[in-house]
Amino acid sequence: MLNTLRNALTVPDIRKRIGFVFFAFAVFVFMIHVQLPNVNQAAWNQLISNGAFYQFLGFLSGGALQHLSIIAMGITPYINASIIMQLMTVVIPQLEEMAKKGGEEGRKTISRYTRYLTIVLGTIQATSMAIALSRGGVFYDTSWQFIVYAVVAFVAGTMFLMWLGEQITDKGIGNGISLIIFVGIVLRFPTQVGQTFSLANKGNVNWFGLILWIGIALVTIVSIVFMYQGQRRIPVQQARRVIGRKMYAGRSSYIPLRLNNAGVISIIFAISILLLPQQALSWFGGAQGGTGVAGTISFYIQTYFGPSSLLYNLVYFLLVVVFTFFYSAIVVNTKDIADNLKKSGSFIPGIRPGQPTVDYINKILIRITTASAIYLGLLAVLPSLQRDVGVTSLYIGSTSLLIVVGVALDAITQIEARLAMRDYRGFINK
Repeated sequence: MLNTLRNALTVPDIRKRIGFVFFAFAVFVFMIHVQLPNVNQAAWNQLISNGAFYQFLGFLSGGALQHLSIIAMGITPYINASIIMQLMTVVIPQLEEMAKKGGEEGRKTISRYTRYLTIVLGTIQATSMAIALSRGGVFYDTSWQFIVYAVVAFVAGTMFLMWLGEQITDKGIGNGISLIIFVGIVLRFPTQVGQTFSLANKGNVNWFGLILWIGIALVTIVSIVFMYQGQRRIPVQQARRVIGRKMYAGRSSYIPLRLNNAGVISIIFAISILLLPQQALSWFGGAQGGTGVAGTISFYIQTYFGPSSLLYNLVYFLLVVVFTFFYSAIVVNTKDIADNLKKSGSFIPGIRPGQPTVDYINKILIRITTASAIYLGLLAVLPSLQRDVGVTSLYIGSTSLLIVVGVALDAITQIEARLAMRDYRGFINK
């Protein structure tokens, strides 16, 4: 990896792209500190410390939510809009045809729909946040004019991050949206690690538990790399072809099926659904210890469905497994794979073309998806286990490790691809 980075920095074009990525990171860090006016910081710190949903948003925003900046919502509305559009592309035939046969114009149209949906979802989320913050005493100015101003500021911040991510994708290296989430998580690592070791020096954290957590983290990183890089290769044989008077022998290749087709999407989906009841209670003013129906419901949610409860982790595990299967079925279209093999005159040895090929690929896909789904489910509930070993203040969970390692591997892969393209051009020129 170090040799790849060293070689990349010697190429002017790649060096320029890497420099643009770091410039975009600097702009993101600057936007974190552009705070919304009329904010009671003490009341906001009290509210965010008791809200699991806000802590999740803060985990993805790089601390922007803690500062209550205009990019406090982060890129979450765009992620949700992208996932919804992917699902709609499978469900709605017109969108599916546009994605497959529309070419570049079709992709641009779907991207435009995704932006519109991002504005709608962002407005809904920003409105609920602004109303909840106003009721919680976070805003000094509680007039409806300021609430509208806050909604516009939050939505504009999300749209700016979306635009910044697209610029990184076009002028930088890697997926811009993923890199924004990546730097948002990495920015919080030094503070959290420093706080943990400070507590350990004071005797508030068990050193044995800390060492055990470091060992678990190393094993987790190695397993994430294996899961991201792992493939199930299905052998493919191309039939012999006669062109003119010559006969060309069939070539052997393979279909690479990734072990983890869902990535981190299934975990983000599952945790968003699990935290939705607590967020809804905060919208309507329900809090633990309150009175009335909202207070009673909040008490039961905090007691029996809190992040440390057995029921919460069991439902979390099951949701991750279900969403992994669902998203893998969307990403990998086995019928299209079988049709493409048939059109190109290729076949899987021992398997007849057509529906038998679809059934065979589906059987293999179910096997590898089962393994990845169980792995991701265990990875999702791992933070609860690490709290049990005594490391309670370090919020570098398995989800953040999965995102950081996955984005880093993707960026390195794209750098290697650009280096390979440069080598091929040099060979042709010579």
